Amino acid sequence: MAQIRIPPVLRPSVGGERQVSADGGTVREVLDALAAQHEELKTQLFGADGDLNRFVNVYLNDEDVRVLGGLDTPVADTDTLQILPAMAGGR
Repeated sequence: MAQIRIPPVLRPSVGGERQVSADGGTVREVLDALAAQHEELKTQLFGADGDLNRFVNVYLNDEDVRVLGGLDTPVADTDTLQILPAMAGGR
């Protein structure tokens, strides 16, 4: 199972956990499995079209998946995904 690091802003949706595990052979499959386990994450991670929300960044072993194969990037059991919602605002 891949490990998924959860940022503080999303932790309430996963019972306060900093890291969770999910199965899948691609980034999409792992995130779909995560959203199936924690339904409130689905709308936070994915848009109506099924793609990642534009303010959500996902890294596979510290590499942005957008420069890899996107959601179709292969994931091994030993890999770590990190979800980072983009921050905006301020002065």
